[in-house]
Amino acid sequence: MSFRSIVRDVRDGFGSLSRRSFDVRLSGLIGHRRGKSQGSVQELHNPYTVVQQSRWASLPPELLRDVIKRLEASESTWPSRRDVVACAAVCRCWREMCREIVRSPEFGGKLTFPISLKQPGPRDGTIQCFIKRDKSKLTYHLYLCLSPCKSVLAETGKFLLSAKRNRRTTCTEYIISMDADNISRSSNTYIGKLRSNFLGTKFVIYDTQPPYSGAALCPPGRTSRRFSKKVSPKVPSGSYSIAQIKYELNVLGTRGPRRMHCVMYSIPTSALEPGGRVPSQPENLFPHSLEDSFRSMSFSRSSIVDHSMDFNSSHFSDITVGTREGEDGDQIKERPLVLRNKAPRWHEQLQCWCLNFRGRVTIASVKNFQLISAIQPAAGAPMLSEPAAPSEHDKVILQFGKVAKDMFTMDFRYPLSAFQAFAICLTSFGTKLACE
Repeated sequence: MSFRSIVRDVRDGFGSLSRRSFDVRLSGLIGHRRGKSQGSVQELHNPYTVVQQSRWASLPPELLRDVIKRLEASESTWPSRRDVVACAAVCRCWREMCREIVRSPEFGGKLTFPISLKQPGPRDGTIQCFIKRDKSKLTYHLYLCLSPCKSVLAETGKFLLSAKRNRRTTCTEYIISMDADNISRSSNTYIGKLRSNFLGTKFVIYDTQPPYSGAALCPPGRTSRRFSKKVSPKVPSGSYSIAQIKYELNVLGTRGPRRMHCVMYSIPTSALEPGGRVPSQPENLFPHSLEDSFRSMSFSRSSIVDHSMDFNSSHFSDITVGTREGEDGDQIKERPLVLRNKAPRWHEQLQCWCLNFRGRVTIASVKNFQLISAIQPAAGAPMLSEPAAPSEHDKVILQFGKVAKDMFTMDFRYPLSAFQAFAICLTSFGTKLACE
């Protein structure tokens, strides 16, 4: 039996089990509504018994490890990489083996599982994506580039995330989801949101999951009744503030691009130092599994209220570029990472501001930007006799630019995740008259 035949058999077998599981859950829910709660609970556990007793669940660990390693090495791009995801969903044994072998995007450079969307990008190189905008529906869809050598306009892409713009009385919100069509806070695929002030110059990124262990919920703000009615009690929507973005006001009206600063509260400045790392993220993207979403769950009203933040100047006063007086090196490293847009140069012949996007951006736009670290290495660092490679502080961490009327490229790398990069790029959409 060939290796590809094994993978195909596993994937097809898992698909039939998934359909059988869904039918059993659906019949169980119908039975529960008719009063047969005991029978429905028993049926809910049948799919797990079927999976655990299948022939693939009892493979020897050595053979299983070899199969997963060969699969990881051969299926390196989408859509063939879906075989890796299928193997991880066979049973717990297969899932643990995939977790051990399949590396995170930081070290493997690949987006494989849904949790990869909230893990830091690769240290060496970037992950190339593009965003499609639909002005009529106020939606934005993020896709992974499948062929880096191909033109972006000819890309079909692998769907990653979507966002929908909702204009409120005093602010604007972008709901971010893993579903291309169902973009709402009541969906199981809702993973975060972006909120701006009235002028669209200050933004806060919220995550439904804590970025690291011990993170606390944002302090309760004004409760929005429209959300308390729409959010299903089965879907807890925690709000953890993980970043703030501020666009500087151009009160003098001078010529030049927008100037922005991003404070990443979930990423310390030490993450860019040699040996630095981003605090570990949760292993699961959602607080509860898919099976739990079919069962009745009760939450207090305080757990589903909309925790918001006022956009007054005090909340954004800590967005600074330089070091504070009296701070030593260790204190600076523990501060949140601050990103700023790279200053463009004025091109006399073209009569415009220019940045080197290395061919990934083709249309001039005020929305185009490149983000680098705002805190540079210490001035007293030893100098080498030979020219050294650019440090982590000088590398472009995120770049965003226009390639068509409603298409934009988005390239990111460590320490940002796809979710964080997408949210930051969403802040560039929209007119900002006070900043241009």
